[in-house]
Amino acid sequence: MSTTTVPHPPPPPPQPAKDSNRNTAAMKSLPPSVFTLPQTAQLEALYTIIRDKNTSRGDFLFYSDRIIRLLVEEGLNHLPVVDKTVETPTGATYHGVGFEGKICGVSILRAGEAMEAGLREVCRSVRIGKILIQRDEETTLPKLFYSKFPPDIASRYVLLLDPMLATGGSAMKAVEVLMEQGVPEERIIFINLIASPEGLSTFCSKYPSLKVITGWIDQGLNEKAYIIPGLGDFGERRQVVPQPFISCKH
Repeated sequence: MSTTTVPHPPPPPPQPAKDSNRNTAAMKSLPPSVFTLPQTAQLEALYTIIRDKNTSRGDFLFYSDRIIRLLVEEGLNHLPVVDKTVETPTGATYHGVGFEGKICGVSILRAGEAMEAGLREVCRSVRIGKILIQRDEETTLPKLFYSKFPPDIASRYVLLLDPMLATGGSAMKAVEVLMEQGVPEERIIFINLIASPEGLSTFCSKYPSLKVITGWIDQGLNEKAYIIPGLGDFGERRQVVPQPFISCKH
C-alpha cells in the first residue's frame, strides 16, 4: 500500500568545491540554471580519455557512456518528487519519495542519439523523441527538418540530449520546438557532455527557467565556432548510425 502527497521540488544539488580542479575558472560565472557534475579527478580522467585523438573507438564508446550515465543520474536529481509511504517485506513502514511525474528523453540528431542508450540504462522503458535540426543554407539559421514525440509530451518532464553545446543554436531551436508542443520551459532539462561558456551564456539568457546539466565547461570557441579543446566530432568518433524514427512507441 502506498500514498502520495503534494509534490515538492528536489533539494538543491551540491556543487563541487571551488578548488576541485582546473575547470574551476570556467565555473566561476555560471548562470544559476547551470549545474555541473562534481569535478573529481575520476571525471577528469574520463574526459582525458575521450579527448585523446588516439583513443580507440571501443574505449571512446565505453568511457563516454560512463559519463552519459552520470549526467542522466544528475539530471534526475533535479526532478521534483512527492512524499511516498510504502510497506517493506518486514512489515515496517518506510517514508520515502517518488518522482512527481513522467519523463521522456528527446535527442537532437544525430549525435544526441548516442546518449539514448545511457538514458535507457538508467530509466527503464523511457519514451524517447527525436529532433533533427540543420542549418538553413540560405539564412544560415538552425531549421527544423524532422521531429517525432510521444503524444503526451506536454505533460512530461523532458530530458533534452545533445553531447556538445557550442554556439547554442541547435539547442535553442530544439527548446523552441518543444515549447511549441506545449512543454513548459521549466520542465525541460538539457543534458550535455561539454559546453562552451559562450553557448551557455546565450542559451541560458534566452531560456533562464530551463536547467542545464553539463559534464565539463571548456575554454571557448575558435574562429570556426568549434569547442576548444573539445574532443572532435562526437558523432563521428562514435560512428553513430541513424536509427528508424520509432522510439516513441516504446
